Amino acid sequence: MDPYKFEQLVVDLLFAMGYGGSRAEAAQVTQKSNDHGIDGIISQDRLGLDVIYVQAKRWQSTVGREPIQSFVGALAGKHASKGVFITTSDFHKNAIEYARGVTHKIILIDGPRLAQLMIEHGVGVSTVRTIAIKRVDSDYFEEG
Repeated sequence: MDPYKFEQLVVDLLFAMGYGGSRAEAAQVTQKSNDHGIDGIISQDRLGLDVIYVQAKRWQSTVGREPIQSFVGALAGKHASKGVFITTSDFHKNAIEYARGVTHKIILIDGPRLAQLMIEHGVGVSTVRTIAIKRVDSDYFEEG
């Protein structure tokens, strides 16, 4: 997937998870160049009282501390306190420890969790078949 389409997928997922209000107002992918370390912006609530900044990395290698530090710096530059860093790979232990230790609220979402959230919220997936298994409802037949 093209890196910019991946950024859009991440913003679409957050929107599907209930962040923001209307699609046009609440969720956006930032410009392709000079994004200053921010790939997307989404309102935390329907009124837009607070925003969440997003960094999306379509990587195969493990994300280390340095990209998380850069993201925290980008948040500081926006006077923001919250961010979500999403990757298709995983996070190195030092990246996780760093994210936990900063005053900013940084949520790290790795590849398996990303896939789980996409399935749960119906983003980038479709239902092939639904099966209903029936059993006798014994309560229905009880005399009483």
